[in-house]
Amino acid sequence: MKKLFFLIFMLAGIAMNAQIKGKITDKAGQGLPFVAVAIENTYNNTTANENGGYEIGVKQPGKYTLVFQSIGYKTKKIPVNAITLPHTLDVVLEDENYELKEVVVSNSEDPAYAIIRQAIANKKINSEKAGRFEADFYSKGIFRVANLPKRIMGMKVETPEGSVDSTGKGVMYLSETVSHLTFEQPDNLKERIIASKVSGSDNGFSYNTALGTFYNFYNDNVEFEINMVSPLAKGALGYYRYKFEGSFFDENGNEINKIKIIPRRDKEPVFEGYIYIVSQSWAIYALDVDIKGYRVQVPPLQTLNLQQNFSYNPSTGIWAKNSQTFDFKAGMFGINFSGKFTHVYSNYIFHNHFDKKTFGREVVSYDKDANKKDSLYWNTVRPVPLTEEETRDYVKKDSIKTVRNDPARLDSIARVRNKYHFFDFITGYDYYKTDKDTAVGKTVRFKYDGLAIPMYNTVQGWNTHTKLSYSRWGKKTSYFYADASFDYGLAEDRLRVEGTIGKGFKKVGTFTISGGNAIKQFNPNEPITPLINTISSLVFKDNYMKLYDKTYLGLSYSRSPFSWLSLTGYIEYSRRKALYNNTDYVLIKNDDIYTSNNPLEPYNFTSAPFATHYVTKASIGGSIIWPYKYISYPGGGRMPLDREKYPKVSFLYQKAFAANDDKYKYDFVSLTSTYNTSLGNKGDLGLGLNAGKFFGADGISFVDYKHFNGNQTHVVADDEQRLKAFNMLPYYTQSTNNAYLEFHSELNTKGFIMNKIPLLNVLQWNLIVGYHSLITPDRAPYHEFTAGFGNIGIGSFRGLRVDYVHSVQSNVSTNGVMFSLGM
Repeated sequence: MKKLFFLIFMLAGIAMNAQIKGKITDKAGQGLPFVAVAIENTYNNTTANENGGYEIGVKQPGKYTLVFQSIGYKTKKIPVNAITLPHTLDVVLEDENYELKEVVVSNSEDPAYAIIRQAIANKKINSEKAGRFEADFYSKGIFRVANLPKRIMGMKVETPEGSVDSTGKGVMYLSETVSHLTFEQPDNLKERIIASKVSGSDNGFSYNTALGTFYNFYNDNVEFEINMVSPLAKGALGYYRYKFEGSFFDENGNEINKIKIIPRRDKEPVFEGYIYIVSQSWAIYALDVDIKGYRVQVPPLQTLNLQQNFSYNPSTGIWAKNSQTFDFKAGMFGINFSGKFTHVYSNYIFHNHFDKKTFGREVVSYDKDANKKDSLYWNTVRPVPLTEEETRDYVKKDSIKTVRNDPARLDSIARVRNKYHFFDFITGYDYYKTDKDTAVGKTVRFKYDGLAIPMYNTVQGWNTHTKLSYSRWGKKTSYFYADASFDYGLAEDRLRVEGTIGKGFKKVGTFTISGGNAIKQFNPNEPITPLINTISSLVFKDNYMKLYDKTYLGLSYSRSPFSWLSLTGYIEYSRRKALYNNTDYVLIKNDDIYTSNNPLEPYNFTSAPFATHYVTKASIGGSIIWPYKYISYPGGGRMPLDREKYPKVSFLYQKAFAANDDKYKYDFVSLTSTYNTSLGNKGDLGLGLNAGKFFGADGISFVDYKHFNGNQTHVVADDEQRLKAFNMLPYYTQSTNNAYLEFHSELNTKGFIMNKIPLLNVLQWNLIVGYHSLITPDRAPYHEFTAGFGNIGIGSFRGLRVDYVHSVQSNVSTNGVMFSLGM
C-alpha cells in the first residue's frame, strides 16, 4: 500500500512538473501581462499572468519551439531543448516596429479603409473556418474593491469574511474553472466543467464558464449589456473612422496590419482601440479595445478593456482565438472596483459538422466532483500561474473556511445569530438552523417580519401588518411551509388574520391550504401600492384604493406533468362583504372630499358596490414552458438561460358555483402572453396580449369582474409591468363581465436614435415609444400612445424615466406625464 501511494505521488509530481515555465518581460525588465504562449504548429497554448509569469505543459522532455505573442511586441520564436522538466525559460520581448508603407490612393482615403472593407467582405468565411470545434478552456477571474466603507447610509456593509481589510480594500472574489467545450456557430454550446474552484467557498461552483464569453467580432453586433456595433459590421463605416497605424510580419511571414478604430459619435454603442488584420486572408490577428460604461449604459462601469489574441496553425489554415482577457474599472459612492478575467483556449479539434444530437438544451454541466479537486490537481492543470496576491487569497480564505466550518464554531455563531433581542419585536426576528451532519441536511427556519411601516387608506385609516412563517426543507426530504399574516387598521379597529400551509413533494407537486379573513383590492393584481395610495390620499386627497372584506378557505395543487407544461388547480369557498370609509383624515387640508369606497359610485357614500354573498370557485391554470437551455448543477438543480427568447404564455379556466344566489355563478376563460426581443443595436421590443371571456355572468358580483391595471397617480410603481398595464386608464371604469382584449407594445431604442442627434446625444437618454389598447363590447375602445425618455440622470445615477401619454376614447383625448424609476 505504501509503494502504491509512493508511485501515485511520484506520477502526480512528474505530471505537475512536466512544464516549461518562466517570466516574460520587456527590455526594461517589467513583467508583460497576458502574453500568449504556444507550442509552434499546435493548439497547445496558454497565457502569462498579470506579472508576466507563464507555464505551459508538455508531455515529455524533448525539443520544442515556443511562440510568444503580445499586442504591441514582436512575436518571438524560441527553440527549446528541454532535457529535464520543469524547464525554465525567461523571455524578453521587443517593441514591435510598424512599417508605414507609401500607399497611393486617388481620393486620399486612409489605407485602413481598404483593409477593413476586405475584412468585412471575408468575415463570413473567416468566422465559419473557426466556428465549429472542440477545445479545452480555462478561466480565472478576480474581483477587487477599494474604499469600501463599513456602513452605507447607516446600514452595515456585509462582506465575505477575510475579503476586506481595515482600509476597505481587498479581493472580493477569486475563482478558476477548467472545462471542455464543444461549440458551433452561432450559439450552440456544450460545456463540461471538469474542475471549479472559488476562494473561500464551500461549494466551489464558479460562474466563470465559457457561456456568454464568445465575443465574435465577425458578427455585426457583439452582445454586452446592450448590443455593441462591431468594427467589422456591415454598416460599421457609419459608426467608425479608421486609421492605418502600420504593419509588421509575424513568425510565419504573414503581414499584420494595425488599424485604429475611432468612434464617429461618442455616445453610441461602439468600441475604441485597435484591431489587427492579416493581409490576404483578412482574418483577425488580435483585438485591443476599450468599452466605456456610458456606451453600454452601465453608468458605474468606467472602462472595460478587452483583448483577444489569435494564433495560426499551418496544418489547418485557421486563425483560432487562443486567449481573451478582460480588465475593468468601476465605481460609485466613492467605492472603486476593479477586476480581471483571463480565458485560455487550447487543444482545438476542428470539425466539418456535428451530429444533430451533439447539442441539446443542457448547455453547461458539472462533473460530479468538479468542486472537490485539491491543490495538487490545480497545480497540475492550471495553465496560468497564480500571482502572489492570488496565492495569498487562496491560503487565507481556505484557512478561514476550515475554521468557519468547525462544528463548535458553527453552533456558537448560530446561538449568537438566533439570539432574540428586545427591539426584534419592531425590526423582526429570523431563526435559522442547518444540520449539515445528517444525510438529509435538514434546514429549519422561523421568521418574524416585524411591524411594517404604517400605511394609510380611508377604510382602515392608519394600518400595519406583520407575518410569522416557519419552513423546513432538506436534500432528501419534502418541503414544508406555514405562515400567518396579521393586519390591523386603527380607524376600523379590526384585526384580520390569514394563513397558509404548504407541503412540497419531489416529483409529485405542491399542496397548499390557505384561509382566514383579509382585506383585498377589487383588482387582485393590486395596481395601487399601499405607499402610493398613502401619499396620494394624505397629500392630494385621492383615495384610489378600493377595498372589500373577504373570508375564505382555499386548496391548491401545483405540478409540472410534462417538461413543457406547469399546472395549478385551485378551489376556494369565500364570503365577500362590502366596506365603507371610516376616516377622512388628511395631512394637507383642502376643499376636496374623499371619494367613497364604492368604485361604481365614487360619490355615493351609503350604497355598496355589491351585496354580501357566498360563492365557491374552482380554477385550473397554467403556463406553457417553451424548450429552454439551462445549466445543470450536481444534485439535479437547473438554472434556465434563455426563457426570454420565447413568449410567456399562460391560460386560465375558472368556474363559480355553489353560491347563495344563482346569479353569482359563471364560467371564465383567459389567455395571456408577453414577449420581449432584441432588435440588435436598434433597441428592445416588448409585446403583451391579454384576452378573456365570461359566460353566463350577467349578474355576478363586481368583485368577480375583470379589472384592468390602470393608473391615475402619474407614477409607475412597477416598471416591469408595463406590458400588462395602462398609464392613465381609470382603475374601474372599464371593468367588464363580458369579453375583452388588451394589447401592449413598447420599443426602447436604447440610444439608437438619440445618440445620433447632436447636442441631445450628450444626455445619453433612451427614446421609448409605446402603444396600448383595450377593447370591450360594453364601451368604446381605449387607446394610449406614449413617448418618453429613459436612462435619465447624472453620472452613475440614471434610473429616472419620464413619459408623455396621450389617451383617446370616444373622441375624448387626455394628456399626461408619467414618472417612474426604470430604464
